[in-house]
Amino acid sequence: MNLSGLTCLITGSTGSLGAAIALALAQAGCHCICHYHTNQDKAEALENQITALGQRAAVFQADLRDPDQIDSLFEHSHMFGGIRVLINSAAMFVRRPLSEITSESIREMLAVNLTAPLIACRNFATYLDLNQVDKLIQMPCAKIINLVDVGGIRPWADYAEYCSSKAALIAVTKSLAKELAPAVTVNAVAPGIILPDASVDAQADFGNMPDNQKRLAAIPIGRFGFAAEIVHAVLFLLSNDYITGQVLQVDGGRVI
Repeated sequence: MNLSGLTCLITGSTGSLGAAIALALAQAGCHCICHYHTNQDKAEALENQITALGQRAAVFQADLRDPDQIDSLFEHSHMFGGIRVLINSAAMFVRRPLSEITSESIREMLAVNLTAPLIACRNFATYLDLNQVDKLIQMPCAKIINLVDVGGIRPWADYAEYCSSKAALIAVTKSLAKELAPAVTVNAVAPGIILPDASVDAQADFGNMPDNQKRLAAIPIGRFGFAAEIVHAVLFLLSNDYITGQVLQVDGGRVI
């Protein structure tokens, strides 16, 4: 798919990965609708960066725990035309042992990491109006990328809520890839341990933390990843029209 001139919606755009993806999409020629929850200053700075690249941008606030706010986000995000790319990047990441888990903490984790992206996919497909897609045009005509986690493939201790929410989102990805084909491809990117700063010093500082020394030893590539490497994976999946229902692990081989 040629991304130039298309409109994309990125949830969680003020996170390190969400922001990096939004800027890369703008550099590829996309107009960007950037969702944020609380960090308005960073969202507006991102908007300015995108417009400086010559693309249109707008920011919208929404609490993704509230389905009505997700609906409102889509109702107000068609100012640049129909959205053709959806990036579900927003997520909640909390370490919580079983003894501390409550019914409310489970509901909140699933609301952000599973329910919100699923409702976003529903709204995306609804506004795309798949029943009216001209079957003569190039297929696919739209794309969804879900940001999952290698923890959803190989879960960790003390992260039962988080890992199960990401495993469920992987299932959503594969199910919707079947349901929305051929008009929409649906894929996921599963990051490993990713550093926003690609400097040697950042690698060294992070790797010297006691828990991270053990994690680093389990990565065959021998280092932690960078946000740019997740961006490259997203762009690859968006550029290839014959891949759907897949989970691209970008983890240095950690879960082999």
